[in-house]
Amino acid sequence: MLYAIISLTPCATSRPDRIVPIAERFGMDAGAVLDNIIYARAYTYEHQYNLLLGLAAKMSEEPFRLLIVDSVIALFRVDFTGRGELAERQQKLAQMLSRLIKIAEEFNVAIYMTNQVIADPGGGVFVTDPKKPAGGHVLAHAATIRLMFRKGKGEQRICKVFDAPNLPEAEAISFSYSSPSPLVSFELITSIKHSF
Repeated sequence: MLYAIISLTPCATSRPDRIVPIAERFGMDAGAVLDNIIYARAYTYEHQYNLLLGLAAKMSEEPFRLLIVDSVIALFRVDFTGRGELAERQQKLAQMLSRLIKIAEEFNVAIYMTNQVIADPGGGVFVTDPKKPAGGHVLAHAATIRLMFRKGKGEQRICKVFDAPNLPEAEAISFSYSSPSPLVSFELITSIKHSF
């Protein structure tokens, strides 16, 4: 049995054509895999939260195993601008992350969240790449494992363990590809919250 996947995104990034090679790589029927993916696009942070409530109702009817939120912080950064709204933004973000954690625990579903990076002005002169995850401590504490993917030389991609309970912070994985692939080719922070 295939388990369904829900993809919740604030931007028009749904790419079914990217799913087909992944399914074929693992010997799965691409059509069946695509039939088991629900895609929802959020337009505001409130809409995103309401979609989560609706998805929780759907999860009580069918077995889902993965919920993808791409990008978890994007709508909050659009809807709350400037330092004057930072406290409210972080409170609303915390509410949504709390809802995601409850969904993970109640329905035994993995939550995969992509995030954005921001420049770290306090990074110092000696830091070669002063970027840090957006969302601050609120987002950092909600994720169990945080990984940063970045482009290396040529087709090489590097995965850095940014934060994990059982792994030290280090550039842990280096991989490359030579054909269209599901791998990202730009820098982003990926947060993973999982429940077993």
